[in-house]
Amino acid sequence: EVQLVESGGGLVQAGGSLRLSCRASGFNVGDYAIGWFRQVPGKAREGISYTKNTDSSTYYADSVKGRFTISSDNAVNTVYLQMNSLKPEDTARYFCAVVRYLDTSNIATMEGAYWGRGTQVTVSS
Repeated sequence: EVQLVESGGGLVQAGGSLRLSCRASGFNVGDYAIGWFRQVPGKAREGISYTKNTDSSTYYADSVKGRFTISSDNAVNTVYLQMNSLKPEDTARYFCAVVRYLDTSNIATMEGAYWGRGTQVTVSS
């Protein structure tokens, strides 16, 4: 069964850091494009980062560029999102998914499949 499970969220002060993990089963993350997304209640889900090991592609939404870093560890079939310099506006539920659509000029519109349940990130002032 194809599954993605997110973890690593929590409460952090502004300026702090978190590392989110996306563990995959049923497929190898190194063979597919994986994206991180986030959603605030009442607002649309937005793509924030993308990686595809087959061509070493990485992309970031403008909102997180320079602060977040996506990476993969194929040995444990996991994609990570290192989040530094967190801001209150980063507060959201974070999801990973297999990417089905990518506009490299507008990462926020990225679409995915095989969604996990997400992990909540809350950044306090």
